[in-house]
Amino acid sequence: METALPVALSAQLAMSKRLDTIAHNVANSQTTGFRAEEVKFEELISLSAPEPVSFASEGTTFFSTRSGQMTPTGNPLDIAVDGDGFFAFQGPNGPVYTRDGRMRMNAQGMVETVSGYPLVDVGGAPLQIDPEGGPITVTRDGMINQAGAQIGAVGLFQMPPGAKLTRFENSGLIPDRPAIPVVEFANIGVIQGFQEGSNVNPMLEISRLISLQRAFENASNLVQSSERTLDDAVKTLGTTS
Repeated sequence: METALPVALSAQLAMSKRLDTIAHNVANSQTTGFRAEEVKFEELISLSAPEPVSFASEGTTFFSTRSGQMTPTGNPLDIAVDGDGFFAFQGPNGPVYTRDGRMRMNAQGMVETVSGYPLVDVGGAPLQIDPEGGPITVTRDGMINQAGAQIGAVGLFQMPPGAKLTRFENSGLIPDRPAIPVVEFANIGVIQGFQEGSNVNPMLEISRLISLQRAFENASNLVQSSERTLDDAVKTLGTTS
């Protein structure tokens, strides 16, 4: 049984998926709060041939948890997460979690994301600020203070272990199960006046792209070699018959 061709094709399919993630990561290397997407591949062993044959799986995607670069802005409505946590806003179909803490206040005092979605507290309620109440401060535990009074608290959440995450727009993530509210702030907290950039490392992604291109060329050469072998076998068998 000829195995080189299906093995090479499985490798090309896996590399095609990896190429898509690299291209998306590079395109969002300057997107605030963007989480890079990675792919994990597994070895699949086929026992249908006389000898075991190793194939590449199609790959499983996951999101990188490393933090992006923190940039001070001095804007009191810019907040960032220190640690492995997320803010939450009310999306079209339920809560969405993000590391993009660029906020704004509308005319009614509602705190919104730059896309116009309301930021919520740990209970899922929208946050409200008095437009005429003066500047605000946000403490590490997310508490919002204005004119000496506590007026609300920014919700902080963690992704549940093993949750399948779906991307919403560029910086949002939606888990397939409820997120976990953060109640201890020793390792996770809010930093006011900062923005977190993308956690994509452009140089690393470019080096991966170069390696991927070379691997794809090797797989293509293997496919062509396998096809030539099959052609030669058919010609030989046709001549002898």
